[in-house]
Amino acid sequence: MLWIPVTVTAALLQTVRFLLQKRLKDTGLSTGAASYSRFLFAAPFAVIFAWLAWASSGLGWPDTSAMFWVFALGGGVGQILGTLATLALFGERNFAVGMAFTKTETLQVALFSAVVLGEAVSPLALGAILLGVAGILTLSRKPGSASLLSRSAALGIAAGAGFGVSAIGYRGATLALGEGSAFLRAAFTLACVTSFQTIAMGIWLSLRERGAILRVLKAWRVTAVIGLSGMLASLCWFTAFALENATYVRAVGQVEMVFTIAASWIVFRERITPREYLGMVLVLGSILLLVLTLR
Repeated sequence: MLWIPVTVTAALLQTVRFLLQKRLKDTGLSTGAASYSRFLFAAPFAVIFAWLAWASSGLGWPDTSAMFWVFALGGGVGQILGTLATLALFGERNFAVGMAFTKTETLQVALFSAVVLGEAVSPLALGAILLGVAGILTLSRKPGSASLLSRSAALGIAAGAGFGVSAIGYRGATLALGEGSAFLRAAFTLACVTSFQTIAMGIWLSLRERGAILRVLKAWRVTAVIGLSGMLASLCWFTAFALENATYVRAVGQVEMVFTIAASWIVFRERITPREYLGMVLVLGSILLLVLTLR
């Protein structure tokens, strides 16, 4: 059950990155440029870390099959598309509705996992996952939001699908590397994926926003820390994917929303509403139920 504390650590580190990204508003970076910072500065850290990890292991670099690259690059593309769909939501009037629908990712991961990897979930585990999704929707959707049948909802579902594909891709890639521990396979996969994403997102950003990459580099005091925290979070996610079914990992990872709300209360003194308390209880209850189911 090592994957559980690893997943919780990933969620906690991702919350730290979220808090740091709030500081980027003071740098004048656009949403796209701020998002790119997590790739640009994560890639060098990931490559150096993977090299050190494999060099100290005494093993040679792993052999990479065509299937590894299909999963790794497919996961990388899925994450980029999910990120772009999320960015598109910022320009939508019904933003809250769309963001709520991105949280259907866990259910989409369950579907993709069964179809692509042949890793289905048990009925009891599915019940726990549904409870968690209900909690996430309770936390995400604001009262009085507009109709769920909207462009925002479609973008939210698309974002969830992109992130779902990335989860399956990363698990498939780590499994395709037969040599090395789960941690070593995760480090190598992460280095490959983040390098690809940095190049791909860099091309997209340079075409979309002239001078954006230079502005990201100039804000390195903040963006480098975001990249490092993002890399550490991703390393934990990839390690968890190497250890366990991606559906279960994403289900436990929903604790990130609880961490985010708690951090908003502690750091930014934002009030927690009764609806948010209910959502947190549902999410934590779903994680406890899932863990008991898998024991």
